[in-house]
Amino acid sequence: MDYFKNINNKILDGEGLNNWLEECRRSGKKIVFSNGCFDILHRGHVEYLSKAAAKGDVLIIGLNTDASVKRLKGPSRPVNDEKSRAFVLAALGFVSAVTLFDDDTPYQLINKVQPDVLVKGSDYRPEDIVGYDIVMAKGGRVETIDLVEGFSTTKTIEKLSK
Repeated sequence: MDYFKNINNKILDGEGLNNWLEECRRSGKKIVFSNGCFDILHRGHVEYLSKAAAKGDVLIIGLNTDASVKRLKGPSRPVNDEKSRAFVLAALGFVSAVTLFDDDTPYQLINKVQPDVLVKGSDYRPEDIVGYDIVMAKGGRVETIDLVEGFSTTKTIEKLSK
C-alpha cells in the first residue's frame, strides 16, 4: 500500500474537492466539518478531531492557510507551513479530507461544503460559530466538543520560549 500517496490524496482543492463532495452526497454519507490552524498538532487536537469524526461518516477539515494564520495569530505564526500541517492532519486515519482556505473565517468554505454537522470546541456557543446559519438552514446540526485541558499550541510555544 502506498501510504504516502493515500495521505496526499486526502488533501483536496478545486475540482478534487468538488468531486469528493459530490461522491459523499451521492453515497448518502453524513459530512462532518471542522476547521482550525492546527499549527503544532497535539493530543488535544487529536482527541477533539476524533470525537468530531465520530459524529458522521466523513470528516473534512478546513485548514487556515499560512497567510490566514499570520493574520489571526501574528507574524511569528504559523510554526509549521500549510503543506506540512495539511499532510499531518491527512495522515490521521479518521480524517477523510483536508482543504485549505485563505479567508479569516471558513464561512465561504462551509457554504461550499454544506456539512450535515459543524463542529467546534466548547469555547464557542453553537449560535456564535461561523457557518451556524448555513448548517441550520439545511437541517443540520452544530455541536461543540469539550477541549482537552492543558493542551494548546500557544501554551506549547510559550513553554518553549522560556
